This record gives sequence, structure tokens and C-alpha cells, in this order.
Amino acid sequence: MVLETRRPYGGAMTFLAGLGLGLSLIVAIGAQNVFVLRQGLRREHVRLVVAICAVSDAVLIAAGVAGVGAAIETVPWLITVARWAGAAFLLGYALLAARRAWRPARESLAADGAPPGRSVSSESARTVALTCLALTWLNPHVYLDTVVLLGTVGAAQAAPWIFAAGAMTGSVVWFTSLGYGARLLSGVLARPGAWRVLDGIIAVVMAALAVSLIVGA
Repeated sequence: MVLETRRPYGGAMTFLAGLGLGLSLIVAIGAQNVFVLRQGLRREHVRLVVAICAVSDAVLIAAGVAGVGAAIETVPWLITVARWAGAAFLLGYALLAARRAWRPARESLAADGAPPGRSVSSESARTVALTCLALTWLNPHVYLDTVVLLGTVGAAQAAPWIFAAGAMTGSVVWFTSLGYGARLLSGVLARPGAWRVLDGIIAVVMAALAVSLIVGA
């Protein structure tokens, strides 16, 4: 009877441990978070972006807990390929953001004035989805942090899948908050000049991340 009464508590603690570690790994500023924030501010395909990020994280976390992380460590060239592909993509995205900052498209500057639930941007759902997938799956840190590190810690737990469920919940909470919470800043970005500053910051962040990947290759 003593063991039975302790099981729910132990499971809750394992869940919270997964939630805490998952959040600590994804809250840091990165290309994926910057993209989610930008889409949230533009109110453009936010649900799609949040879903892609959350589902991708769930797949990666499950793979890590299932033991894929240990397999990746034995094939280091996979991380190297992801590192260079990610760096190339980030540099390209940085150039596009810099171009928007230098010569902004008129229709993309007034996202705050768009009707609720609609975006004035010309970016299609397909383009946004492919960009989000690339920023997620071409990021080598997602394999090192989510699959290897989180997966290793999760696999060592007495209830690894409860730990994984906690980490997955953290991803859903974070990306939902980031994507939809960004609307609270829409008033600040109502002016065209503010969007140019934002795109300039995005360009710098993406370029810096690309350089960090190249330097660490």
C-alpha cells in the first residue's frame, strides 16, 4: 500500500522534471523561437507554425527516449551535415530579413492593421511551413539537446515516457505562448519603422547563429 500511494507522486515529479528540462532547452533564443515570434507578431499562420514546432519536438523527444540519441552519438557525421546545412539556411534567411529591413514590402508593414485572424502578408502557408520545418530539422542543436541530452536523461528515469510527456507538454506550452502571446506586442510594432528594426534584429540573430554553427563545425 505504501508503494501504491507513492507512485502518483513519483509520476508527477517525473513529469515535472521532464517539463522543466524541456522548457530550459527551448526557451533560449534561437532561430526557431525567433521565427515563431515573427509569425506571431504578423498573425500569420500561427496555428500552423505552433503545431509544426510542437509536433516536431514531440517526435524528437520520443526518438531520444526510445534510444535514437545513443545511436546518433555513434554517427557524428550526421551532426556535421546538419550543422553545415543549417548554417547555409540561416545565412540565406538572414539575407532575406536584411533585405526586408532595408527595403520593406509595403503590404508586410501593417500587420497590426489586418482584420482579426487574417494576415496582410503574401507568404503562403506552404512557404511558412517549409521554413519552419527547415529551421527546426536543420538545427544541429535540436539533435544534441532534444534527442541526445533530453533523451539520455529521460531514458534513465524509472518512468521515461512520463518524463517525455512532461517535456512534450513544455514544448506545447512554450510555442503556444510565444506564438499567440506575441500579439501583445502588436501595438508597439504598429509603425512601419518598428518592423524594419525587428527584421534587422532577426537578420543579426540568424547570421550570428549561422556563424556559431560554422565556427563550431
